[in-house]
Amino acid sequence: MEMIDRNRETQLTEKVAGEAAGSSNRFLDRPARQTLSGADLGHVDRHELEFQRLKAKIHEELVESLDLSRVTHLGRLHSRGELRAVAERLCTNRREMLNRLDRERMIEELMDEMFGLGPLERLLKDKNIADVLVNGPHHVYIERFGKLEITDVVFADDNHLMRIIQRIVARLGRRIDEVSPMVDARLPDGSRVNAVVPPLALDGPTLSIRRFGSEPLGIHDLTERHSIHDDMVTFLAAAITARVSFLIAGGTGAGKTTLLNALSTFIPQSERLVTIEDSAELNLRHRHVVRMETRPPNTEGMGEITQRDLVRNALRMRPDRILVGEVRGPEVLDMLQAMNTGHEGSLTTIHANDTRDALSRMEMMVAMAGFELPMAVTRQYIATGIKLIVHLSRLVGGERKVMRVTELLEVADGNYVSQDIFGFEQLGVTPDGAAFGEFYTTGNRPSCLSRMRAAGCVLPDSMFEAKRFGVLAKDLPSVSDETADSVL
Repeated sequence: MEMIDRNRETQLTEKVAGEAAGSSNRFLDRPARQTLSGADLGHVDRHELEFQRLKAKIHEELVESLDLSRVTHLGRLHSRGELRAVAERLCTNRREMLNRLDRERMIEELMDEMFGLGPLERLLKDKNIADVLVNGPHHVYIERFGKLEITDVVFADDNHLMRIIQRIVARLGRRIDEVSPMVDARLPDGSRVNAVVPPLALDGPTLSIRRFGSEPLGIHDLTERHSIHDDMVTFLAAAITARVSFLIAGGTGAGKTTLLNALSTFIPQSERLVTIEDSAELNLRHRHVVRMETRPPNTEGMGEITQRDLVRNALRMRPDRILVGEVRGPEVLDMLQAMNTGHEGSLTTIHANDTRDALSRMEMMVAMAGFELPMAVTRQYIATGIKLIVHLSRLVGGERKVMRVTELLEVADGNYVSQDIFGFEQLGVTPDGAAFGEFYTTGNRPSCLSRMRAAGCVLPDSMFEAKRFGVLAKDLPSVSDETADSVL
């Protein structure tokens, strides 16, 4: 076991050294941008900025101390422990600049620079952080509990940030520089990373990391957080069992993928699922899943595999259901064909502001497929494949809610005929800036109940009687008793 760990450490150390040796590209060779003015850096701790700049200098000395000409023996000569000893010696030489606590912190962060993601390491260790957003070297934001906040994390300069970005993408087998200044990829832990560097990014390199927990939120978690009502869950679970195809719509960060993950637990374990995504985010707790992910073109512009290619191929893989992480283009036509030709119960998500906007976007995507179909035919095709639309929204204060569950009935006189089954109404905003409201049932009886009944899912008629469920105490975190009484 010790030999195996040693081999892994050797490979990692060689990789670090290789990255350090090959990090001089045209971007890094350019002079660093001028330091921002004091007004621009008003939120930055000057001591922290100087600490990071000193760390960058010591890191360069640490890399130079490695005998890169003997890189094949790097693991034996410079194990992690020996690298730490070198770092300790370099920090001790600057004892007049570093007190004892700063020296210990410097050594730990130097190890993060060599083997991890530098200043971002401590953010990535916090499981409550959902997004890490780096807008240049001196502005690092996070999203925690649904709210954005700026951090005290800074990089020494553009080159420091660029080195971390290159380390991330290099380990994924990708490249980023002035020739290829954008990259979108997935980290080994499932987190999604996007980076844009100059000349496209005008204020220095930018990095966005959207994290996904090792244990995705389940449907019980969503009901406990009051993101969805129990009656909605019962209805959608019956729809999945009865193989009613539906669409989950919402804006960025509304929780579309999270809801799709949670609802997938109601799919019978006996079925074969095929998932298709641009960047794999789904984490299905299912026995029989085939996961596929698109591939971007290489540096020569060749080898691209699109979602449409994967959807077409999935039809040859004997799937019971196809789950597309998010439809963005012409693959929506192939997805609709699957739903209309024996793959009922397939699920997908779409970026849209409401249910009507979701239908309009699907029409536009069908047109992108290159077929000049009459609008009436396109709408009929959509209405035949999609039976339900679940719309989510991220409200003020970061709360995610299922805003509407809509049934798409038919197309009459060229227009969609639909009815809302469930909804959520926002009633106001608390003094803390959090939105509050209540779920309700419209009183419309779904036409798909007969199909659910045939599948063995009998829902009581009382579930669909018009009623409101009242404002929940959780939605009123800081409201006084008098205010709470007035809204309940």
